[in-house]
Amino acid sequence: MSLLELFIIAVGLSMDAFAVSICKGLSMHTMKARHALIIGLYFGSFQAGMPLIGYLLGVNFQQAITAYDHWIAFILLGLIGFNMVKEALSGEGESCDASVAFQSMVVLAVATSIDALAVGVTFAFLQVQIIPAIAFIGCTTFILSIIGVKVGTVFGCKYKSKAELFGGAVLILMGCKILIEHLLQ
Repeated sequence: MSLLELFIIAVGLSMDAFAVSICKGLSMHTMKARHALIIGLYFGSFQAGMPLIGYLLGVNFQQAITAYDHWIAFILLGLIGFNMVKEALSGEGESCDASVAFQSMVVLAVATSIDALAVGVTFAFLQVQIIPAIAFIGCTTFILSIIGVKVGTVFGCKYKSKAELFGGAVLILMGCKILIEHLLQ
């Protein structure tokens, strides 16, 4: 997997955290650097940790399903992307809460990183170097989450659904790319 492909996946996975960060920023009214860093750390850490867990699970099953790994990657990325697009188009707003308390942030970090768990399973099948990949995903999410807080304080939740729509489309396209590349070999 190339660095560009990894960057595209990292941005796609970060869109849920970015959207929630926008709402956090909206509820703050003015950006607080400390809160933005805390939000970035929670989301970035969980976005890095979940693919590692998924990768470790996937490695255990890799030998059994190597012949179908491209289909699994296609289906997992497609489902994750479709779900993100569906949420973006549903019009249901997320509640905006300025709290950066542990309990509140852990729940949000887990909720926004579940998709990354499935991507980690996909990474096992694609034999991705997991440590650089999760570091890249975590750093990308950290940066985009801080940007999201700033965007939220400036523009509000107006762009939340667009971010989720973009992220979902990116993951669907990456799944299609993986399948097409394997079928053309």
